[in-house]
Formats: sequence, structure tokens, C-alpha cells
Amino acid sequence: METNTANDALLLDNQLCFALHSASLAMTKVYKPHLDRLGLTYPQYLALLVLWERDGITVSEIGERLFLDSGTLTPLLKRLEAQGLVDRTRDPQDERRVVIRLTAQGRALRQQAAGIPGCILGASGCDVDEIVALAERIKLLRRQLASAI
Repeated sequence: METNTANDALLLDNQLCFALHSASLAMTKVYKPHLDRLGLTYPQYLALLVLWERDGITVSEIGERLFLDSGTLTPLLKRLEAQGLVDRTRDPQDERRVVIRLTAQGRALRQQAAGIPGCILGASGCDVDEIVALAERIKLLRRQLASAI
């Protein structure tokens, strides 16, 4: 990202936001055939990753992990429920909270998804250390941007 003049600052290829956006689009395209085989969308896969780490959490807890609001997350979770992968139940202690639990089918899907990270790593052309360092740098950028809001 070079800027030789003031006008260069507005060139598309000099925009960090565009580099991140276009890389994200490319990443989801690489994921698509793997997720299609599982009958999942990329956002559904992310929600399942959260639940595979920690089952039986609330919609708001999933939203915090994925940086999504409940208005975006609820329809996604309803589709996962319709697919038989999760159960949504009201918390008896607080009816406003909805707890999401994996079904046996949802837990079993984890095994089927186990090879996906390796496929994505291979497609990236990077080694594990490079990917870990890049992810850490991007998470730092996310935290810095969030603190500026």
C-alpha cells in the first residue's frame, strides 16, 4: 500500500478495508464447497464452531463471540434448528434468554467438519505459523478499530 501523492490515498488497491473485504470474500468462496457438502452456510458454520467449543450457551453469548446481533443470529439459529442440528429453549431462570444446545446430529457434524481447517490452510499457501501470526495481527487490528468507535 504505497501512497506517493494525496490522490493515491483514494486508490482502491491502497485501501486496507478493501484488502480485508476481498480476502474475506475469497475465503468464503474457498469454504463453500466444503460447507455445501455439510449443508451449511458460512455463518452457520461459524455458529457451530462456537457451539462445538462450548455447548449450551445463550444467543447473546454466541453473538458476542461472532460479533453479530440477535436480529442477525436468531434466523440463522432457527435454520440450524430446522436442520436438526441445535435445540433452542428458553432459560427457565430468565425467559428472555434463549439457550442453544447441539443435538446429537449437531455434535456428530463436528467429525465431518474436522478436515476443513486443513483444506483451508492448504488453499492459503501459508504454513501454520504464518496463519497464526496473520490471525493474531488481524485480531489486534479488530480490537484497535473497536476501541476507536
